[in-house]
Amino acid sequence: MIASDRIRISTQRPTEFVDLTSRLQRAVEKAGLQDGRIHLQSLHTTLGLTVNENEQLLLADLEALLKRLAPDEATYLHDDFSLRSNAPDNEPVNGHAHARNLLLQPSLTVLVEGGELLLGSWQAIFAVELDGPRTREIALQLEGSFGRQPVNGPRRLIELELERQLHPDPASVGDPMRRLVEAGGKRIRPYLALLTSRLGPEHDPLRAATLAAAVELIHAATLVHDDYVDESPRRRGRPTVAAAEGPARAVAVGDYYFAKATRLIAELGNADVTSTIAMAMEAICRSQIDDLELRGRYPGDEEAYLRVVRGKTAALIAASCAAGAQLSGASPEVLERVRRYGEAIGIAFQMTDDVVDFSERSGKPLGQDIRERVLSLPLIYAIENAEVGAEIEGLLVGELPDEQLRLVVELVDRSGALERVNRQAQDLVQLAIRELDGVDLDGVKSTLVEIAESVVDRHA
Repeated sequence: MIASDRIRISTQRPTEFVDLTSRLQRAVEKAGLQDGRIHLQSLHTTLGLTVNENEQLLLADLEALLKRLAPDEATYLHDDFSLRSNAPDNEPVNGHAHARNLLLQPSLTVLVEGGELLLGSWQAIFAVELDGPRTREIALQLEGSFGRQPVNGPRRLIELELERQLHPDPASVGDPMRRLVEAGGKRIRPYLALLTSRLGPEHDPLRAATLAAAVELIHAATLVHDDYVDESPRRRGRPTVAAAEGPARAVAVGDYYFAKATRLIAELGNADVTSTIAMAMEAICRSQIDDLELRGRYPGDEEAYLRVVRGKTAALIAASCAAGAQLSGASPEVLERVRRYGEAIGIAFQMTDDVVDFSERSGKPLGQDIRERVLSLPLIYAIENAEVGAEIEGLLVGELPDEQLRLVVELVDRSGALERVNRQAQDLVQLAIRELDGVDLDGVKSTLVEIAESVVDRHA
């Protein structure tokens, strides 16, 4: 049997190594391939394929090697359009890119065993952009024996465990939480807990699934409480618990699942894991108090913003990474690396979320955070701008009708604050990725890299 698929990527730089490993694994899971092989073929003459280690300094070395062997400034007959009779009007000057592609491969074949790509601990599969930025396409063919048992792999395990944990709960609290969970979500925290639970010698998939579900229930409980505090009418396209069933029920549902998640984690019997999650919950509560107090001094400053974000968003993401590693008995160095990785992507995630609030494509009301007086880094930076800062401050005094709210959004965009926050988030992602260098991450590094990159590559 043969199945086909496509991977599409958008590159950002003239030369760029794009790690495809996690996307290929998802293609294997989507097709249900158990044992066989996956064939990749680039559909472009200036996009190559290769297998190597995803380590930033090494990738920089490889890029430099390509440039030395086929320099940009060398003479290429391909670029002398006077010698070519069929060159289109928009033909780029890219002889160097074609020459560099001779050093790579147009196609690759990777073995699949037990539903998993067969790769060494340090191996990753790359598409290598040689003439970017471009939108590219890679063709896939999968052949071998197919079955449907492992489809969606770890993510499916998270959903099954959440369903199992919610099933016995009283309807008064279980039904509202079930509606929230079934509405979807990115599941970044539980997925990170599952991935890092593979980094030590005591990996146990079932115990890891319990930890992952508990982490997601904590996150969901914070959302229920946040929606009540912020008086938000909808979450993930559905009425919030507070809007649908009243503030008292929202408080009770959130409290119940904080307590249940704490019990699930305690029953794992790992004191370090329990302590890590407990400290994250403390940080969440402290930051919520800080957030409410700072709304009286809105929009605040960068120092206050980062203090709140580290507690409100980054703490649980970092704890998810650390707790998974602790559960499996990972080394202290690996534990600290993934904890720092989690904190960095947690802050980057919130920064990106702030930028999304200023986009019509976000899926939520434009400027919702401004209307709710939630700390917002783009707004803080925009007020520092000499040209528009004073006007924004004046508009923020008192109520904000729709027309004035839209004007604030336009002024923030004009100030350059959104680009500044995006750059900071990108820098944090690169910092997170560098934390993964030089340690054995048992084949999950490429997935962690992709998760880090995904937090700043979204519209909602």
